[in-house]
Amino acid sequence: MKPPFKRIVVVGGGAAGWMTATALATALKGGTVELVESEEIGIVGVGEATFPSIRNFHRLLGIDEAEFLRATNGTYKLGIQFCDWRARGESYFHTFGDFGALSGSHAVWGQHHRLGEAGLGALGEQCLPSVMASQGRFALPGENDRYDYAYHFDAALYAAFLRELGERRGVRRTEGRIVDVARRADGGVDRLTLADGRVVAGDLYIDCSGFASLLLGRTLGEPFVDFSHWLPVDRAWACPTERIGTELTPYTRATALEAGWAWRIPLQNRTGNGHVFASRHIDEDRVRAQLLQQLDGPALAEPRLLRFQTGHRKRAWVHNVVALGLSGGFLEPLESTSIFLVQWGLGRLIDLLLSGAPFTEQVVADYNGEMGRRFARVRDFIILHYCLSARRDSALWRAMATMELPETLAFKLHAWRQAGALHQYDLEGFDATSWLAIHTGMGHWPERADPSLGDVERAVALRGLQWRRECIATAVAAMPKHEAYLRGMLGGRER
Repeated sequence: MKPPFKRIVVVGGGAAGWMTATALATALKGGTVELVESEEIGIVGVGEATFPSIRNFHRLLGIDEAEFLRATNGTYKLGIQFCDWRARGESYFHTFGDFGALSGSHAVWGQHHRLGEAGLGALGEQCLPSVMASQGRFALPGENDRYDYAYHFDAALYAAFLRELGERRGVRRTEGRIVDVARRADGGVDRLTLADGRVVAGDLYIDCSGFASLLLGRTLGEPFVDFSHWLPVDRAWACPTERIGTELTPYTRATALEAGWAWRIPLQNRTGNGHVFASRHIDEDRVRAQLLQQLDGPALAEPRLLRFQTGHRKRAWVHNVVALGLSGGFLEPLESTSIFLVQWGLGRLIDLLLSGAPFTEQVVADYNGEMGRRFARVRDFIILHYCLSARRDSALWRAMATMELPETLAFKLHAWRQAGALHQYDLEGFDATSWLAIHTGMGHWPERADPSLGDVERAVALRGLQWRRECIATAVAAMPKHEAYLRGMLGGRER
């Protein structure tokens, strides 16, 4: 690592802070990484579901999967089951899987919709991990399997796990509450003063201070780009419950409700539950009652209320401060993307640090532009879930059905409706298969079919889809239940 960044200071712990500090200490040589956190403040510690990219992060850090799962009470995640989103009583899976060809005469989804054969079952039966999830089974993908997976885990234990690893790799942890931030003449941050009078100084500061955004927001005054017009949820009640013998499902569940949605996240030792809602459409106490009514086990603590605003700071990098995690922005947790956004921003920063190139104004502007587009791409994908709903039974769902969409999303919807085209921009958070899963799961099909689908005879197309469905069913039937697989792997027995 070359000057001027010999001393890097990470402000804030939690998952974002310790991901950042540990990755920097692993990747960089020749400097110091110091993390400042206060046990008085604590961490949000609610985000317990992840996106498959976390596995790349773990590989870069050399983290053993079994060790990580033991330390965090982790489980496997194949995707998300969406209940009652299109209409009450209906559900579908968004898994990290493969629907076969997405375009042309052999597009699996296109032929499935064209044939309309009840005997073929739902389109989800053409996707291996969707069938695995529906049956509660799990196995690691083989060499030729085209699906991915992520994890559920206890966020507080994950931060502790990374802290231990980071400190072994040279991260210096400083316990203390920051009471003053001194500025440099050029506007950047010069030093931090702690409550006991100690001073911490660095060349580059990474703001992982959560919603407080101590450096980027509070000190540097970077404006906030508000997404609440499109994503109006702004509160969440969270409550863990005991496991009472219920099946350890390899997926997150998101259930649409009157003014938002509820999550259910299975861990080895407990279940994470929460209700995300729009306070403009419902009273907080009513939501708390709704959450408690649907718990499937005794509560381990009183429900905790979290308040947030969807959006992001206009620039993530200002002067010598880079914000990662909640300090830089937040998108509601519907698709478990918070850690993904931390990981992406951190990865880009490390690449720049390792390049040794000077951090010119253009380099910083490019980073900020890319980070902004990442947030916008994920924002559009989350909005998709709401705007495709056929529900009109409450104020929230009626408002989401009539709101004006971001132009980027409106164009994507037009391309799909007109021609079944799954248009992709740069820096997408979700690939075309994920967009397909939401469109088709919500019963949102193109108005016109690709004429080339007719090039395949109906009988031939039917045999092909039946064969694919049967192969998937056979493969899944041979897989163990998720809990049995996890127990065998953590117990050290052969899989």
